[in-house]
Amino acid sequence: MHIVAIASQKGGAGKSTFAVNLATLADREDAPALLVDTDAQGSLAVWHRARGARTPLLVPSRAGELPEVLETARHKNIEWVFIDGPPQANDDVAGMMRAATLVLIPTRPAVFDLASVPATIALARRLRRPFFVALNAVPPKRGTQESPIVVAARRAIRDMGAPVWRGAIAQRAVYTHALACGQAVTEFETSGPASDEMRALWRDVGDAAHAMAQHERAG
Repeated sequence: MHIVAIASQKGGAGKSTFAVNLATLADREDAPALLVDTDAQGSLAVWHRARGARTPLLVPSRAGELPEVLETARHKNIEWVFIDGPPQANDDVAGMMRAATLVLIPTRPAVFDLASVPATIALARRLRRPFFVALNAVPPKRGTQESPIVVAARRAIRDMGAPVWRGAIAQRAVYTHALACGQAVTEFETSGPASDEMRALWRDVGDAAHAMAQHERAG
């Protein structure tokens, strides 16, 4: 079972947006994906009610309940789990990371957002969990060129000694419209740059999770 913990110390980084979009891409009729909402704000529940569909499955969970939730998922042959964490770096987030096969750290490219990233990175490193940082809500590209703020943000993350995703999720209104309808962006707008970006993130999350699973089996 692949468990992706989506963690960030700062609110508004895009954890819930990443969670619902990635879970929808991972979801299959014969193998539903599972969303675990550990954030007291309950953003995933709002989306799931608007969705009106059974899958991806959604389970709200307090930190102490997480091991039991994951064990139940294993018995039900769930293949992909996405955990939406609270906006802080505390013992609850540590417990979520310990259970994860991969930690995904979203951040916006602004200075205050980047300033919060080192705490989340430090926690993932202390727990020896594989992770990477993904830029979210960035200015869309003009042609093939990334905005200077995105280039600077990549440099800042690399200067932290952290791996940064090769792509980026742009700030687009379609994400807001899709979430309001209980859909993923790839369902609301099946083709277009937003769908392409999210599918690219899903491919790289999948590749990283499968590589980690192979490494653990080999070890």
